[in-house]
Amino acid sequence: MKAHYKSIRISPHKLLVIGGIVQNQDVKYALNFLKYLPKKGAKVMYNLVKSAASNAENNFKIPLKNLKISRVIVNKGPVIKRGLPVSRGRWHPILKRTSYVSVELAMKE
Repeated sequence: MKAHYKSIRISPHKLLVIGGIVQNQDVKYALNFLKYLPKKGAKVMYNLVKSAASNAENNFKIPLKNLKISRVIVNKGPVIKRGLPVSRGRWHPILKRTSYVSVELAMKE
């Protein structure tokens, strides 16, 4: 039971922090925790965990109370390059990083 989200406009470092918190947690606990966490990455992770849980319920008929988050994988996505013009015809680069995130669910033991 998996869910993937690609090219999210948030840096992988910020998502890694949130992914580390919810990994190996119950799905209900993780959804409740992410719902009230005041970070942009929490909203992204909330939608992803909810999608994975819905996949498990619809495709495998596994109730939500029997699921836990077994793995959260955060990888670098493509970098969007922008720039800031400065004096003397120069240009300071600004890198807007993106992320790929995958969430895997498993049955509780």
